[in-house]
Amino acid sequence: MGGPIIGVLALQGDVREHVHALIGCGADARPVRRPEELDAVDGLVIPGGESTTISKLVDIFEMREPIDKRIAAGMPVYGSCAGMIMLARQVLDGRPDQRGFEAIEMTVRRNAFGRQVDSFEAPVTLAGVEGEPFHAVFIRAPWVERVGDEVEVLGTVTEGPAAGRIVAVRQGNLLATSFHPELTGDLRLHAYFVDLVRAAA
Repeated sequence: MGGPIIGVLALQGDVREHVHALIGCGADARPVRRPEELDAVDGLVIPGGESTTISKLVDIFEMREPIDKRIAAGMPVYGSCAGMIMLARQVLDGRPDQRGFEAIEMTVRRNAFGRQVDSFEAPVTLAGVEGEPFHAVFIRAPWVERVGDEVEVLGTVTEGPAAGRIVAVRQGNLLATSFHPELTGDLRLHAYFVDLVRAAA
């Protein structure tokens, strides 16, 4: 039996890295740019990149309504960095013309950790992910300032000036992280999402 079919929204960002990580976890992973490609997948990854650019491209490629409908129907979605911003119900410090999918009941602050030069790495302990703390890479990353009652906090920064900030959450079939697991070679978070997609299917 083959693995679940998982698409990576291939409009901008770390598409190839996510595809490789998902394949490494036994998924049938493929880029998704068109509504008909979305129809063929069991789950979707929204990669890191630039959230305002992704927002515009989602409209240009006519993907907003199809993704909204699949999320409403229960399709598992994982958003990393910019993907977290795209899944948030409310975004602080975003641009007025920026629109996401408003799927996870949380408020995120865009570029909360600072500019590109302020990118950093830190250990994050993730609930539901066994083993040592996850080596998290933050690049112009958001953080979560507030979560709703249905949102489970999976991880927070454990040391440094950002200690205590929420950087990983789950709400039902929706998963989001501030950081980029696709850049680390650690497949545990992608495996967690593949299991989530497999269970939903």
